[in-house]
Amino acid sequence: MHRLLLCFLAACLPVTGATAAEPYRLETVTSGLHHPWSVAQLPDHSFLVTERRGRLLHVGRGGGQQRLDGVPPTHVAGQGGFFDVVLHPRFADNGLVYLSYAAGGPGANGTAVFRGRLTATGLVDGEEILRVQPLKGTPQHYGGRLAFLADGTLLLTTGEGFDDREAAQDPASELGKVLRIDDEGAAPADNPLVATGSRRVWTLGHRNPQGLAVDPASGRVWLHEHGPRGGDEVNLLRPGGNYGWPAVTRGIDYSGMRISPYTQWPGMVDPVHVWVPSIAPSGLAIYRGDRFPAWRGDLFVGALVDREVRRLDLEDGAIVGESALFGDLDERIRDVRSAPDGFLYLLTDSADGRLIRVRPPE
Repeated sequence: MHRLLLCFLAACLPVTGATAAEPYRLETVTSGLHHPWSVAQLPDHSFLVTERRGRLLHVGRGGGQQRLDGVPPTHVAGQGGFFDVVLHPRFADNGLVYLSYAAGGPGANGTAVFRGRLTATGLVDGEEILRVQPLKGTPQHYGGRLAFLADGTLLLTTGEGFDDREAAQDPASELGKVLRIDDEGAAPADNPLVATGSRRVWTLGHRNPQGLAVDPASGRVWLHEHGPRGGDEVNLLRPGGNYGWPAVTRGIDYSGMRISPYTQWPGMVDPVHVWVPSIAPSGLAIYRGDRFPAWRGDLFVGALVDREVRRLDLEDGAIVGESALFGDLDERIRDVRSAPDGFLYLLTDSADGRLIRVRPPE
């Protein structure tokens, strides 16, 4: 569907170049990362980085790399492998790290969550605390993003497996959902679909969400997901919300066929922003640091296809502008993080990927 028509259906804003109001410089922290997927900053300002091939690395402040042991085996095929890594909200006290990954094998696999305590050499006391049900036979559309809510519960995004897209509308299936668990893996009693579906489902109707961020200032939960050909979405999540896939969509199938005639439907939540054509979004950050005052409170989205980052200007919870940043890298951006040290960090997606710090040009 034509981009201009979509402006009448959901938020659609012209993309501008980077403004002179916030100059920056890009600094490589480390390179030689093999298709890195996610980065988390530790309290000492060093990093944990996942590589999709099934490795967890510690990256020192000077860029040195150490492979950590104690991680689970993973199904490396298609889009499968290691995904997100996040720290427990009380990491300083308990040292707990959470890792999402593709578990299982070619005929039966799914997104899983592993928890372990970080030591100097790796994770210890590790255990799998969640595996999405039902398992699927495809190595595609895992979702895999993690984020803690203010109440200490953990969200996980899941894809619908590509071949099982109707499962996204089935509340009993955990495919194409956002799941919510406590920090030990149990389903909280106040999850919205306890009586009618899976006890772990928090929202439904998603395709392949690879961006998830909780705003520490407002508590709002933002998610973005891949559309098929077009129809990438940014959504503002609310418990129990149905976000439409595949009953409503602004994209078409890869074959060129129409997936659904509907772009809206009563009872289904409209996206707050749509990209047509697709930018292939991956990684999502809400900047709350002090080093770039003009960016504070804005969303930053990695764009795999467009090889840049999109800044979405947020005002009172509404997206009022969009600009393209860091296109001078000319690399696929897999992850974007707003770190405790006040900088933005980027992961580039290649066999020689980089962790990049975005900093003011002092």
